[in-house]
Amino acid sequence: MTQAQPQTDPTWWRDAVIYQVYPRSFADGNGDGTGDLAGLRSRLPYLRDLGVDAIWVTPWYQSPLADGGYDVADYRAIDPAFGTLDEAEQVIAEALALGIRTIIDVVPNHVSERHAWFRAALAAGPGSPERARFWFHPGKGEHGDVMPTSWVSDFQGSTWTRTTNPDGTPGEWYLHLFAPQQPDLNWSHPDVRAEFEDVLRFWFDRGVAGIRIDSAALLVKDGDLPEVPEQPGPGEHPHVDRDEIHDVYRAWRAVADSYAGTRVLVGEVWLQDTARFAQYLRPDEMHTAFNFDFMARPWDAKQMRESIDVTLAAHGPVGAPATWVLSNHDVTRPVTRYGREDSSFAFSAKRFGTPTDLAVGRRRARAAALLTAALPGSLYVYQGDELGLPEVEDLPLDVLQDPMHVRSGGVDPGRDGCRVPLPWSGSTAPYGFSTAPAEGGDPAPTWLPQPADWADLTVEAQESDPTSMLRLYRDVLALRRAEPALGDGPLTWVETTGDVLAFARGDVTCVVNLGADPAPLPAHTDVLLTSDPLDAGLLPRDTAAWLRT
Repeated sequence: MTQAQPQTDPTWWRDAVIYQVYPRSFADGNGDGTGDLAGLRSRLPYLRDLGVDAIWVTPWYQSPLADGGYDVADYRAIDPAFGTLDEAEQVIAEALALGIRTIIDVVPNHVSERHAWFRAALAAGPGSPERARFWFHPGKGEHGDVMPTSWVSDFQGSTWTRTTNPDGTPGEWYLHLFAPQQPDLNWSHPDVRAEFEDVLRFWFDRGVAGIRIDSAALLVKDGDLPEVPEQPGPGEHPHVDRDEIHDVYRAWRAVADSYAGTRVLVGEVWLQDTARFAQYLRPDEMHTAFNFDFMARPWDAKQMRESIDVTLAAHGPVGAPATWVLSNHDVTRPVTRYGREDSSFAFSAKRFGTPTDLAVGRRRARAAALLTAALPGSLYVYQGDELGLPEVEDLPLDVLQDPMHVRSGGVDPGRDGCRVPLPWSGSTAPYGFSTAPAEGGDPAPTWLPQPADWADLTVEAQESDPTSMLRLYRDVLALRRAEPALGDGPLTWVETTGDVLAFARGDVTCVVNLGADPAPLPAHTDVLLTSDPLDAGLLPRDTAAWLRT
C-alpha cells in the first residue's frame, strides 16, 4: 500500500475548488475507448495548471455498470476497465504531490446485484440472516403478487422486483429505490453499518482526503413500509430524510476525525426543506453538502439572488460553508441549459428535441463561471465545463446506456449526453482522448461517440485561444486563489438597478448583468476580469465582471 502523505491544512475544504472526474470519460490510457486511471494520471498536470485544489472521482469500483458505476460490486476493488488498486493509490499519491487532494464516491444506499452480499441473500432464501441486510419482503395479495408498497423509483417506475425461488416459483420482493440491479441495503442492520465504516477506513488509509456520499438522504427506511403521505411532514417520509439517518453520519464523522488532517464528508442531499438540509451539516456530521437549488435555478436575477440568500441563510446557523456547482454527471451542461427558453433544470422536464441557442448559453455559462467562483464557500467544476462543452443531444439511440432513459420508456434522453468523452487534441475523434493501444494500431472508438464538430473545443485548441472558455476558467481560478477576499467568508450585496446582481467580497465586487441591456458598472478602481469584453465601459447582457473597489 502506498504510504499516504500528511494533509495538513485543516480548513482546506471550506474554500476549495474541486474538479469532478468521471473516469470513464476523462482520459483513456490504453486505447480501448474507455477512460481509465492511467489516463487520469497522465492528465494530472492539466488539473494542476487549471488551478484546482482537489478532484472528486466518481465510482471507480468493480461494477457491471448498470448505472454508470453507481452499482458497486466491491468497494475495495477497482474495476478492471479502469485499472488496479495499485493504480488508484498512485493517482491519490501523485495528485497530492501536485497539491491536489482526492475525494472518492461512496454509494451507501444500495449495492450491485452482483455484490457478494446480495448473491448470498438470493441463495440463502427467505428469513435468512443474509437477506436481513436488504429489504426482502413478501408481496401482498393471496398469491403475493402485489408489490409491498407503491413507492416510485428515482429512475421512474416501481421500486420492487420479485425474486424466483429455486423451484421456479415466484418468491419474495426486494426493494430498490433506483434500478432493479441496485438493491437497497437495510441500514438498521449492524453488519451494514460496520461494513461501510470499514470501507471509509480502507480508503482513508490509502490517503483519500474525503468521501462524497451518494444519495445521502435515502439510507434509512421506515421498517413498517407505509405508503408515502400526500404531504409528508419533517421526518415523516418513509424513505427520505428519516431522523435516524443522522446517527449514521455521526459515526462516519467519528471515523473521519480519527485520521490526521481533515478528511471531509460531502453529502449529495436533495432536500427542499433548508432547515432539514442544514441538519446534515452540524459540526458532528458532514462537512459540506451539494447546493442543488442554485444549480437548478434559471438564468434570472431574482431567482439567483433568492437562491444565494436562502443558501447562505441555511448554512449560517451550523457554520458550514456553502458549495456552488453549475452541473455534474447527472445534469444538462450549462452551455446547453442556459441557452434554452426555460433555463432551469428538473429531471422530470428532460425531453428530446428541446431547442437551445448555444451562443447565448455559452455567454451565460462564461458569466456564471465568474458568479459561482466569487460566492462564499467551495466551488465544484464538472469535467468539460471548463471547455464549454455542450450537452450531446444527438447520440444514436442504440448507444444510450443510462437507465433513466430506458425506464422512462424512451421519453427521457437520460444523462449520457453530459458523459461523452472529453476532447484533448487533434481535429477528429477521438480528439486525443485515447492513446494508441500497446500492441499498435488505432485506438478503439470511444464508449460514447464524440461529435464531429468538437475540434475547436479541444484543450489543445483552447490553450492557444485567449478568448476560450478554458483560458477564462484558468484566469478565474488563478485570481480566486490570489485574492484573499474570495473563497470562504462574508458577502455583502451592492445596490443595483434592473436585472443586475452585484455583491462585495472585501475589496472585490462581482457584478453580473442578467438583463436585456448594457448596464453601468458599480464604482470601482480597477477591472480585474470580465467574462466577455465591456461595451464602451458598460457591462453587456449576460456578462460578469470582477472589480477592485
